[in-house]
This record gives sequence, C-alpha cells and structure tokens, in this order.
Amino acid sequence: MEPKRAVAVFGAYGHTGRFVVAELVKRGFTPVLSGRDADKLEELAAAHPQLAVRPASVDDPAALDHALAAADAVVNCAGPFAVTAAPVIEAALRAGIPYVDVAAEIEANADTFAHFADHARAAGTLVVPAMAFYGGLGDLLATAALGDDTAADEAHIAYGLSSWHPTAGTRAAGAVSHRRRGGRRVRYTHGRLEYHGDDLTTLTWPFPAPLGPRPVVGEFTMADVVTLPSHLTIPEVRTYMSVEAATDLSAPDTPAPVAADGHGRSAQTFLVDVVVRRGGTERRLVARGQDIYAVTAPLVVEAVDRVLTGRTRTVGVASAGAAFHAAEFLGALEPHITLDTRPDR
Repeated sequence: MEPKRAVAVFGAYGHTGRFVVAELVKRGFTPVLSGRDADKLEELAAAHPQLAVRPASVDDPAALDHALAAADAVVNCAGPFAVTAAPVIEAALRAGIPYVDVAAEIEANADTFAHFADHARAAGTLVVPAMAFYGGLGDLLATAALGDDTAADEAHIAYGLSSWHPTAGTRAAGAVSHRRRGGRRVRYTHGRLEYHGDDLTTLTWPFPAPLGPRPVVGEFTMADVVTLPSHLTIPEVRTYMSVEAATDLSAPDTPAPVAADGHGRSAQTFLVDVVVRRGGTERRLVARGQDIYAVTAPLVVEAVDRVLTGRTRTVGVASAGAAFHAAEFLGALEPHITLDTRPDR
C-alpha cells in the first residue's frame, strides 16, 4: 500500500478549509493543519487528533517553511488572497511542491499569473489559482464546452444561486477588492480587464428547467474573467449573478451559511450555465449542485490528486482548464456536481 500523501492546508480552520480537510481525509490524504490562529487550529485538531498542527503566518517565512516541510502539496484556503497568496506561493516554490488555492479575488488571481508564471515554470512545478467554485468551475465548463477549440468570440457564465449567505472570509475579500479598485467595477471586454463606474444592469437569463428564466445582475464580474482568458482566446467574457444571491451578498445583515445536512452543507443550491459562441455556433454546458463553499472541496482535492499523480497538462501558473483535461475532470466530480450537455432553454 502506498503511503498517504501529505497536503498542507493553510487556513484549515476556515469555513472552506474545513470542507477541504474533510475531503482530503475522505480521499486518503493526510492533511497538515496550518494557519495564522493557533487556537483555532487546536480546536480543529480536536476532531482530527491524528493530524499534525503547524501554525504559521504569512509574514513569517520560516514558519511557512516549517508548515510545508515534508508536504507533497499545499492548498491555500486563507483569504484575503491579496495578502496570503504570494507568501504561500513563495514558500511552496522554496519547498518545490505544487500550490493550489481557492481565491475568488480577481486582482489577486491576476497577480499570481503576472508575478509567478516564470518562476513556477523554471521550478518545473504547478501553481493553480482559483481552483474553486468561482474561477475554477466556470473555466472547466467553458473549456469542456469548446472541446478541441481554444478560441471563441464570447463566453457567458450565469450563476443561478438560490441564495448567497457569505462567510466572513468572503466579506473580507470583497472589502479588499473594493479598496483596490477604488470603488470602481470591473469587466473583461475587448480582450482586457476594464475598470469603470457604470451602474449594474438587470436582465433576464434563460436558465434551463427547472430553474427557468430568472432576473440576473449583468456584469457581476467573478474570477472567470482571469481564468478563461489565461489560456483561451475569448475577447468578451461576461458573468451574471441571480438577483436573489446578489441581494443577499450586498446586505450587511445576511447571516453566514448554516449546515442543513450531515455533510455540513447549507441548503443553498446552484446552477452554473455556460454559453460560448463563435460565429453562428453556440455551445452550452450546465452544472448543478449544492453549496458553493462545500463544492469547492471536491474541486480542489481532485486537482491535488491529479497533480500528485501526474495527470496534468503543463507546469507554471495555470488555471483549471489549462492544467487538466476539463471534460475528464468534470466527470470525476459526480455526484458533487451534475452536468447537462444538452439542456433545454
């Protein structure tokens, strides 16, 4: 029997981090619990007494090196990623191990591609940012929908969330992004990120049954505007959010998610509708599931498994769609995510 592979989880005690730890254990890995708060780590370790605990702070390179010592990979679940991504990536590169994170912050993901592509490629290792519900899933769906093609005129990703009860981490990351943008909004058009002060618009998106046509907020821009263009030639990438979810997120008194089943998932459901167009051709792929935070765990752990077993397509900094065979990867996510390649409009 092969020894269990050790995977350091930075931010292991956070909402998403706990899901990732549980999924790693379920898949036969040995998580190493790390993060900034030693007390929260010890609290988590009480439920996993067999796991090592290695507190570390992003401003302490030696502690990060200790946290990653003898690990085969590291997963960064600790936002804001504008603060944590670079130090943890640097520690991963010093250790010579792959790095995966769950960042949804547009600018933080763009920084990872800009600052670490050459270093990671030279080291012969893989850095996968945004390997999560936002950024990773949409990229996999669009890449799979394109098949062997690598270009399209436009890509549309519509998020049909029944609700969105944000975690404290989501709120903190949003505040950091808001400050970095100076209160402006962002979109991806004409092949580049564009910052603007235009008001958001509401339109109707034709989600497939059983959700059906629903009002969405247009240009509710998510990390897909970084991941897709990183390896696909698509000059227009637009993302949309159901009005219910956008309203929840913007309200300061919306509570954090609460477990509604034995797996710790909330009652939130999602439908991600991806449409790519080129000329007069349209391709579409739909994914359905429950709890955007919980479903990030099988996404990121499947990525770790594929990296550590050599089922990757490149080295350096790469999004999910560039790093992995998208259709195979999505197929491995059943039953966490169900796919529909020919949905009725």
